[in-house]
Amino acid sequence: MAAGDLDRALELACVDDGLWNGHADPNYEAANGMYGGWTAALALRAVLETAASEATPAALTINFVKMIEPGSELHIATRRVGGGRSVSYWQSEVTSGDDRETAAIASVVLTARRDTDGHIDVPMPPAPDPDSLPPRLLGEGGPPASFGERTDMIPISGFPIFARANTRSTAWVRETSGRAVDHLLLAYLADARPPRSFFWSEGLRPSTTLTLSVYFHATHDELAAVGDDYLLSEAFGTRGANGTSEENLRLWSRQGALLGTSQQLAWYR
Repeated sequence: MAAGDLDRALELACVDDGLWNGHADPNYEAANGMYGGWTAALALRAVLETAASEATPAALTINFVKMIEPGSELHIATRRVGGGRSVSYWQSEVTSGDDRETAAIASVVLTARRDTDGHIDVPMPPAPDPDSLPPRLLGEGGPPASFGERTDMIPISGFPIFARANTRSTAWVRETSGRAVDHLLLAYLADARPPRSFFWSEGLRPSTTLTLSVYFHATHDELAAVGDDYLLSEAFGTRGANGTSEENLRLWSRQGALLGTSQQLAWYR
C-alpha cells in the first residue's frame, strides 16, 4: 500500500463552515460495516479541520449508532460546544444516506498543551523486538475483516485468542500504509484488537462496539520518534456479563512512551 491510502480513506470535502462530505472506503471495511477505528479517525479529522488551530486532541468519545455501509457517501457536521483559550469542546456527527440518519456521534476535547510535571503509574509490558518476530495480518486466525489487511499484528501473549484463562493480550500493531503515527492513527489503532468476548469462548461470536473513548497522551516529540513504526498494543477486559463487555487498551511506542489509552463497551452475543 502507498502511504497515502489511509489519508485518501479519511479525505474530507468542505461543504460549508463545519460541514464535510466523506466516503466510506471499502478498504477499511470490518466484519460488520466500516471499521470502528476508521470511523473514529474520520470524526476526529473533521473536528481538527474545522478547528484549524494548533490545539491537539486530548480525548475522543464516539458512539456507534448504526452500521456504516462500505462505499456509502457520508456527511459530517462539527460544532464547537464551548471552552476557552486552553481547552475547547467539540461535537462531530457522522450521517449517511439521503435521510441523513446518524451513524456515529463523537465528542472531542482539544487542548493547548504546555510543559508540566507529571507521573505514570503503569509500566510498559516486556516485549521482544518486533523486527525479531514474523508479522501477520490482523484478520488471520480471527474474524474476517477487510481492515485486517490494513493492519500488521505481531502476537506476543494471549494468542491463540480462544478459550483462555483471562482476556489479556499484547501484540505489536501497525497500519500498513506507511503513514506516520499521529492522533488520527492513534484513534484508528485504539480499536485494533480482537473482542475480549472471544477470549472466554471456544470460537468466533458476534461482537460490536457500542462506544469507544480514546485518551491521547503522546507529546509531539514522542510521535516524531515513532514515525510509522510498530506500537505495542496492550489489551485487557474488566468484566463481560449480560451481553456487554468493558475492554481497555494501552498503546506504547518502541521507545517506551505511553502514547494513548482507550476504553470501550462492546455488545456481544
